Amino acid sequence: MSSSSAARSFGSVCSPQLTCSLTQMSSMLDTAAEQMMVEQDFQEAFDTCDRGLESLANMDQEDIRCGELKAGFCMLGMQALAELNQWHGVLSWILQQYEHQEKIPAKIMQMCILLYSKVGEPAVMQDAARVWLHCLPNSTVTGFGTVAELYLLHVLVPLGDRDEALQLIQGQVGSSAFSEEQRQTALDVVEEKERQNEEPPPDPGIRPDSEIATHSTQGSVIRKLQAMLRFLYRKVLLAGSGSFSFRKLFLAAVLLYMLLLRMDPALPSSFMWISKLLQLLRQMWTAMFAPYHQALTQRL
Repeated sequence: MSSSSAARSFGSVCSPQLTCSLTQMSSMLDTAAEQMMVEQDFQEAFDTCDRGLESLANMDQEDIRCGELKAGFCMLGMQALAELNQWHGVLSWILQQYEHQEKIPAKIMQMCILLYSKVGEPAVMQDAARVWLHCLPNSTVTGFGTVAELYLLHVLVPLGDRDEALQLIQGQVGSSAFSEEQRQTALDVVEEKERQNEEPPPDPGIRPDSEIATHSTQGSVIRKLQAMLRFLYRKVLLAGSGSFSFRKLFLAAVLLYMLLLRMDPALPSSFMWISKLLQLLRQMWTAMFAPYHQALTQRL
């Protein structure tokens, strides 16, 4: 580049008019973010992003600040479309802004992969991500490895595309994106997925051994608990003679519950055990104090 052309380029980048326009675009991006995050007006946020992108299209695209603003508008616009349940049009809208798949910034490519994976449509991103990863200049950009990892884990593995997954890991993309340890881990993930696909689906009519063992253990615990309840109830019947302290009985019931079951009372599975303990305490209370309460009532 000649010195005169470099000067013209520098002057265009630093011109007051461009600086003013970029300031306005930055303010518009802030407005879109506020509409998105604070006001949650997703349609208005998307419209603001669209207007910002139209304005940026008439500016110097070589300026790095324009590229950053463009990526910001695109990322906010993607989120707005997703919130509006118009996720199916996200990739086509992004391609309208960048024209070519390989020109999409790494951050936006990552967001696209995650979005379509989240909605259960990873195949939508297969062609675009493949083209992007095999574009040689992209191998040097920040985020290349993350795009490769997301493409492998959220697109190829869920789709069961073993051949392309192995080619990605063992080929040029894998060499540029992953370390040797990461490549081995990726191979293990692919092999594990293949093994899961080869396993026959479990028969819903047949319970696994672990579940049978669990039910057997629970049955044993129930029988032990019933025996303890009967024992404690017999002691309650004798409590009127003063030979058995109610306080000791209550403490024994609580300790038995804690030691025998050791369950989290917040879990739904613990409700049955808690209700049994409550029933026991009510029986103890009735056996010990109901006669005195009835006698006191009759006197009054």
